[in-house]
Amino acid sequence: SDAISLLTEQDILGERLVRRQKRRKSADAFLAELATLSVGDLVVHLDHGIGRYEGLTSIPVGNSPHDCVALTYAGGDKLYVPVENLDVLSRYGGESEGVALDKLGGEAWQRRKARMKERIREIAGELLSTAAQRALRPGEILAADAAYPAFVDRFPYQETDDQDRAIGDVLADMASGRPMDRLVCGDVGFGKTEVALRAAFVAAMAGMQVAVVCPTTLLARQHFTNFVERFKGFPINIGRLSRLVPAAEAQRTREGLASGQIDIVVGTHAVIAKSVEFSRLGLVIVDEEQRFGVVHKERLKQLKTDVHVLTLTATPIPRTLQMAMSGLRELSVIQTPPVDRLAVRTYVAPWDLVVIREALLREHDRGGQSFFVTPRIKDLPDIEEFLRARVPEVKYVVAHGQMAPGEVEERMGAFYDRKYDVLVSTTIVESGLDIPSANTLVVHRADRFGLAQLYQLRGRVGRSKTRAYAYLTTPEHGAITDTAEKRLKLLGDLDTLGAGFQLASHDLDIRGAGNLVGDEQSGHIREVGFELYQSMLEEAILVAKAEGAGVAPPREALSPVITVDAPILIPEDYVPDLPLRMALYRRLNEAEDRAGLDGFAAEMIDRFGPLPPETANLIQLMEIKANAKAAGIAKLDVGTKGALVSFHGDAFANVPGLIAYVERLKGRARLRPDNRLSVSGDWASAGARLNGALQLSKGLGKLAKLGG
Repeated sequence: SDAISLLTEQDILGERLVRRQKRRKSADAFLAELATLSVGDLVVHLDHGIGRYEGLTSIPVGNSPHDCVALTYAGGDKLYVPVENLDVLSRYGGESEGVALDKLGGEAWQRRKARMKERIREIAGELLSTAAQRALRPGEILAADAAYPAFVDRFPYQETDDQDRAIGDVLADMASGRPMDRLVCGDVGFGKTEVALRAAFVAAMAGMQVAVVCPTTLLARQHFTNFVERFKGFPINIGRLSRLVPAAEAQRTREGLASGQIDIVVGTHAVIAKSVEFSRLGLVIVDEEQRFGVVHKERLKQLKTDVHVLTLTATPIPRTLQMAMSGLRELSVIQTPPVDRLAVRTYVAPWDLVVIREALLREHDRGGQSFFVTPRIKDLPDIEEFLRARVPEVKYVVAHGQMAPGEVEERMGAFYDRKYDVLVSTTIVESGLDIPSANTLVVHRADRFGLAQLYQLRGRVGRSKTRAYAYLTTPEHGAITDTAEKRLKLLGDLDTLGAGFQLASHDLDIRGAGNLVGDEQSGHIREVGFELYQSMLEEAILVAKAEGAGVAPPREALSPVITVDAPILIPEDYVPDLPLRMALYRRLNEAEDRAGLDGFAAEMIDRFGPLPPETANLIQLMEIKANAKAAGIAKLDVGTKGALVSFHGDAFANVPGLIAYVERLKGRARLRPDNRLSVSGDWASAGARLNGALQLSKGLGKLAKLGG
């Protein structure tokens, strides 16, 4: 009837976007294949140091072909690593320009590694003691009050699972009575700011002051606008401090902070200057901490002692390191994209004046803005000329790294305020810059950028509900290298949302795990390469944790060498693509048990057809290697008349068990004076040799477990 009107939740609270629940497929396997090696890349061998990867070579072992990775060292010396021992190699990563190769058999590498181990042990120790001290200090208990649900309802989206978890973690930390030190890590535009807004609301409503610190004035401005918008109607005063804030307003903000009039201040490092005094600081939110200088980081550390600290970063942290860090620094990862986000349409094509003109005009006509990025400053005049002559309809502004910082920020700010349609720049397009109206990206000479760089650039567009476009252009005439072509093809294929985060954590050429530990590490990383540095750090943290808890430290990593006369390889006619074959070998080395190997074999059959005998042998060899690892075997030589086993460090975990085993085999096995075990058998065929080695390694593995 007319007397009743029906109001739904949407009428009162507005639309809410809901995400369809979908199964998350593991991107790890796919990405492990991307992080593959190209010929000429630097790799680090655990025992021999830095060498150059020369590709895969088949080498005869006995009468059978065996795939090996060829490495070149200083003086042209060659080293061949069997594919089942790829775990002793790691990518050097990062800047490989001017890095000297090591000498095979030289001592310099062992000395460098030992020095490094010592330094890393200190870092791990520092981390543990800092964590322990923090756990003993009391912190303000800040809990959500009655107004919190009303504040949450202003968020117009459905929170993603990861976001929910991160918010829950942060609020639990703040209410725990201990000072929080949490790092929230997530891809650009995946809702980290919302986590910060809610933490700030809880702290401010509990009567504490909040400081939000950003690395650039532009980001500070962005956050300030966000905060003011979301806190409208609540009894909370927000101030701002940065170079671009008028002096009178800055003075009022400082006075307000000292008197307690201002509850939240947003700004650049001006917020943590010595001249700024807080009357009751309770929470510091730091955005992109790794981009602050050393001095500012120290100042932040002083501020951090007893207040809650929340750090936001878009720099991914490698997954294994996250696991090792658990308990040292609380970490929340946001990997799911917002519900309404559309993937960026990516086109890779040679430079074409007409296509680019059309792209820029289409964006202009739908009321949006565009980024035009080039690898070198000297290309900028050509692009300006192109825009003036061919696309006179758009207004453009140029920014690059050789301008004064103030000027860059001014120009970026003008673009942010929509005074220009196109921003022409080198790669300085701000990594945290959030311009929802910019939805077209043109990259000139995309073949000159690295994978992670291109991904970061592409993350600049597609920040709102509008479909975004990225044009990665290559030279009109002239070839590009194979690697560049592969990189670009990959980006074209990798349209899925959120892949960026995992991609970047796999793409180890990017900044690395530096900001996690806070130590200025690039020098150390240069000495041993990023992957090895990371695994050494992990190991050191686990050992230090074990010592602290009074338990035995984990065993040193072992890569048993197994020599067997049987064809061991993935044939070229089965998987023709060399980098893919290499990536499959790498993945196979990461399988840790029988179940992992079976899964890998099933995937191979699904992708490439029935397994050739050589590949089935390889998978069986990996199972032998896993058993040998468990048994502490360093080397296993298998021939037609039996096998010879050398134990790591000439020791076995269960000596009485081993003696009983030898007696049980009644003369078929004996322990030699040099602590090796020899087992005789009639293994004439390759299948018999592999089967014999499998049974032997299984038996020894079980014995070692009983002794351990």
